[in-house]
Amino acid sequence: MSAPATAKQSRGLGVRCEELVHIYRTGDVDVVAVRGVDLVVQAGERVALLGPSGSGKSTLLGMLGGLIPPSAGRLWIGDEETGGLSERALLGLRAQRIGFVLQGAARNLLQYGTPIDNVRFAHRSVRRSARRDLMEPRELLDVVGLGQVADRPVPSLAGGEQQRVALAVAVANGPGLLLADEPTSQLDTAGRDAVLDLLDLVNERFGTTVIVVTHDAEVGARLGRTVSMRYGRVGNEGDRGQQYTVVGKDGSVHLPDDVVAEWPPGTHVLVERTDDGVHIRRRPT
Repeated sequence: MSAPATAKQSRGLGVRCEELVHIYRTGDVDVVAVRGVDLVVQAGERVALLGPSGSGKSTLLGMLGGLIPPSAGRLWIGDEETGGLSERALLGLRAQRIGFVLQGAARNLLQYGTPIDNVRFAHRSVRRSARRDLMEPRELLDVVGLGQVADRPVPSLAGGEQQRVALAVAVANGPGLLLADEPTSQLDTAGRDAVLDLLDLVNERFGTTVIVVTHDAEVGARLGRTVSMRYGRVGNEGDRGQQYTVVGKDGSVHLPDDVVAEWPPGTHVLVERTDDGVHIRRRPT
C-alpha cells in the first residue's frame, strides 16, 4: 500500500522554528510557556515531544500547527513562514495539509455523527481529484480496530474508541504534517499499538511528518527521535536510544533527569577543558 517515493517526498511538511516564544497571561501574571525554542523537524520524520506536565509540550505543538500564535520568534511550516501568512491562508494550510489531534477526543469529533461520518467529513477538505489517493474510510477505521463500531453514534463509544476515531479523522486527508497530543493516553496496550501502527502506515504511505506529545517512553522509542522539554525549553534529544543534551544559544544546558536528581538546583559544578575533551564535575563539599 506504500506510495511511490516521489509522492512521499512531495506530501511531507518539514517544520523549523527559531527562538520561538509564547507568553500568556493568567490573572496579573505573565507566564512564559515556551521560551526560545530552536527546532528543526525534517519532512517525513517521526518525533516524540517528551517532558513533565507544564513543560510547554502542548503549547509548542499548538504553535507548530499554527493554532497558537508566537509571541516572538519565527516559524516555518514547509516553505511557508507563518508570520507572513494571512489568516485565510493559514486556515487553508491547516485544513488541507495539517492533521491535528487535540487532548480530549470529544474536541476533535462531530458528536452527532458516527465514526464513518467523521472520516467522510474530513475527506471534504481534499479536492475530489485527490481523494483517490486516500485510504477509504472503512479501511482507515479497520486499521485502528474500529470497523465493528464504524456506524455507531460517537457518544456511545468508549473514551479509548473515541480517541482512535479522532486519530483516524486527523489522518483521513493524508496530511503532510500530523500533530497529536497524547493520542495513546487512554488506551490499553493493544489500542496503543493500533495507533502506532496507523502512524507508521501514514508516514510510510504519504511521507507524513509525525510529531506526537506523549508521556509514554515506549511511544517515544517507537517513533525514533525524541525531543525533551523542561521549563519551556528543549533540553535533550534522543535518537534510537542515545540521549544528547542540547546546548542553548546562551550556553545553558539541561542535565539529564538522573543527574538532576543527584545535583539539585543551586549545585556548583566545575566545567574543565582538557586534552581529551570537556569534563563536568560537582564541586567538592
